[in-house]
Parts: sequence; structure tokens; C-alpha cells
Amino acid sequence: MNASTPTEAVIHDLAPTGVLRVAVNLGNPVLAQGTPEAPAGVTVDIAREAGARLGVPVSFTCFDAARKSYEEMAAGRADLCFLAVEPAREADVAFTAPYVVIEGVYAVPADSPLTTVEDVDREGVRIGVKRGSAYDLYLSRTLRRASVVRGEEGVDVFVAEGLEVGAGIRQPMTEYVAGHPELRLIEGRFMQIRQAVGTARSRAPETVAFLRELVEELKGSGFVGAALERSGRPGDLVAPAAP
Repeated sequence: MNASTPTEAVIHDLAPTGVLRVAVNLGNPVLAQGTPEAPAGVTVDIAREAGARLGVPVSFTCFDAARKSYEEMAAGRADLCFLAVEPAREADVAFTAPYVVIEGVYAVPADSPLTTVEDVDREGVRIGVKRGSAYDLYLSRTLRRASVVRGEEGVDVFVAEGLEVGAGIRQPMTEYVAGHPELRLIEGRFMQIRQAVGTARSRAPETVAFLRELVEELKGSGFVGAALERSGRPGDLVAPAAP
């Protein structure tokens, strides 16, 4: 089997209702844009290509946060999701290798004494994050001294509560800080966010292998880079080939 020719068993396993049900996170503007009625972006393009390979129609359910996409998959209401690979999610989700790698960065007040990523993990530092995001999960398991404050949007809770630090994805954080001269980004990243295609952990190994092979094919052929550029995102965000 190869990615372009899924078996009948894979088709029925991945789209048991006859429709490929896809959870899309519109809360990550690097990967998805548009509206719930007309989503767009690299995740949507990959999902449509998967549906075309399977020979089934695709339906999209859109959310404003990754945790909601995850919950849709965990509840069995979605066949595909697009999430960052995180240990907390892997009990329910089988992931491909990443198709895109993005960065988590910190914003601070312009006059903050915090100047490096390493400075942030200290007593008394509160970091605003989007609840259930990849960087929420990552920081919650890796920080030793600083604390996490969760909100509907990391930058919003950072500003509203006067926190020491806000965490988020580089591209939207850069845009936000550019419009708020009272803030600045800390140079460097605190994490790499490995965005992958996911399906239910209960899927057959053959089905997961199909998705993994498809993602590698779409990266290698230039499909993912072209989809990013069509949506106004840098094509160099494409993840490297899996080992």
C-alpha cells in the first residue's frame, strides 16, 4: 500500500460514516483561516486531499481552540484533527510526523527585566496562555518556578491581568506586538510546536500508516509549502521529512 492508493479497509476505517469528518482549529491563524462556514488554510487543504484519496466527501467542524478540536476527536465525533503533538494528547490521538513546525514565543512589557527565555522560569513570574493550547500543555509540564495563568486567549489574559509574560505562536504574537509599542518579544523561542495530523488511537495500524505516508508525500511534493503560501504564510514552516 502507498499513500495514493488506500485499501478498502483503510477507507472504511478512517471514514466509517462515508464522510471524512474533520476538526479544524481556527484559533491558530497560521494553519487555518476563514469562517466556520468556509474554512481555508493548509489544514483544510490537507483534509480535502485526504478525502480525495479516500474517495469520500469531507465535512468540517470548526473551533476556536485546539483543546476543542482534541475533545471532538476524543469523543469520536471527528475522523481527523490537526493538533500539536503533545504527550497529554497521545492517549487518545495517533499522530503522523509533523507537517509544519512553528515556534512558541514570549511577550513582555517593554520595560520588563526579563530579557531571555531562560529568565522567565523564576518565582513570581506569571505567564498568560491560551487554555488547552500546545504551549499551555508544554509549559505546565516543564516550568519549575513560574506559574501559568489560563484564559481564552493567552495575550488577552496577559494584558487584562497585568501578567509578567504572555505566551503564544510567533506569527500572531509578532503582529500583536507590532501594534502595541508598550510590549516586546523576548528573542528566541521557548518551544517548537510540531503540528501533525491526528486520528483516533483506536484506528487500525494500516490506517495510521496511510496518514503518515500521505503527510510525508505532501511535504516532499511541495503541496504543504504551496498551501501555506496560498494562505499568506511562509512556506519554510514545512516540517522536515520524518526519519
